[in-house]
Order: sequence, then structure tokens, then C-alpha cells
Amino acid sequence: MPKDFLFDIGKVLLDFNFETSLTTLLPAGHPDPAAALSKLLAKKDDFEAGLISVGDYTNWALETMESTATPEQFHTAWQNIFTPNIPMWEAARSLAAQGHRLILFSNTNAIHCPKVFEDFPKFSLFHGSILSFEVNSIKPHPEIYQHAIDKYALVPEKTLYIDDLPANIATGNQFGFKTHQYILTNHTAFEQWLAEQLSSHNGAQRHGGTN
Repeated sequence: MPKDFLFDIGKVLLDFNFETSLTTLLPAGHPDPAAALSKLLAKKDDFEAGLISVGDYTNWALETMESTATPEQFHTAWQNIFTPNIPMWEAARSLAAQGHRLILFSNTNAIHCPKVFEDFPKFSLFHGSILSFEVNSIKPHPEIYQHAIDKYALVPEKTLYIDDLPANIATGNQFGFKTHQYILTNHTAFEQWLAEQLSSHNGAQRHGGTN
């Protein structure tokens, strides 16, 4: 029987590196690039929760960085941080082909979206999405998990959830999802977990039970 999957994007489907891209916007000779970028990213949660508009965040970020870049240049740098995690895309393609329902479940923002979906058309494999800035809540807060359950009529005990952050996984466990904390450098562990989950589910079905 098909199962539902919740997939995080960052550090699961896509690796990312804000620092390399955003550093190019700092003025030459900036005394402390690391501190400037740390301050910039510290406010990212509010932006990804939809509490700050794109215009306001952009202007604040450029001021914080003491940058002479244009808003368009900032957006380009903000967007050009991603590289695909090929093994996970192969897994997603296989799961979709098997008839499982794949749903994106991500903390993200209105600068990354919809650009990231245009840059990586394989996102068409997914059947839906819960994006933090659209629902005004971010992981690990319970509200966004409940929103996903309600929108897609998820049964947590039959939903597999993959995320890289321990706090997000912890909330997923509280809701009863079957969870895996993903580590980019250990995709094999994910494959082993996935095989166990699908095998146990199929075995239960053969014996007339449920997972």
C-alpha cells in the first residue's frame, strides 16, 4: 500500500551554503564578515515564518551588511546557494514511481520560492507542499505539523518524515510520525531505514495487519 512522505528541502533534497554566496555582497575590507552574516541569518526565522515582507527583509539585510548591492543582487545571491543531493533525488524518484505520495515540508521564504522550483524542475515529483512562509509558522513549532496533517489528511503513524534537524524530528515524533534524521554524509543510513520501514509495512499488509 502507498505511504505518505514528508520531505524537508534544505540539507535533505538540496544542500546549501548561505555564507559563500552572501559574502560577495559585503564591502571590501569588512572587519567581521562572519558576524555580519550571523546577524543576517539570525532574523531568517521571522522571514521564513512570513512575519517580514520581502522588501523589508531585503532592505534590512543590505543595511545590516553595509552593502551597496541592489535588492535584485541580494535576491540573486540569496537564491544561488543550493546544490542538489543526487542520492536523495534518486530515492524520491523511486518512491514516486512506486505510487507513494511525496509532500515538501520546509522552512523557506518568498525569495527562495518559487525560484528554487524553477531551478530544480524535479520538484514536480512532489504532490504538494507545506511551506513555512505561506502558513505563517515554522518547524519545530507544532502548528505547522498540524497544518500538514489537516491539509493532506495525513495519518501520522503511516507517514514517513525526513528532516535534518533534531528539534524538527522531535516535534515529528510527538505527533507520531515515523521519522528519520537525515545526515548528508550518511545517505546509506537513510536507505537502510527506508528499506526497514517499507518492508515492515509490506509484511504487515501480507498478514492482514497495519503499520
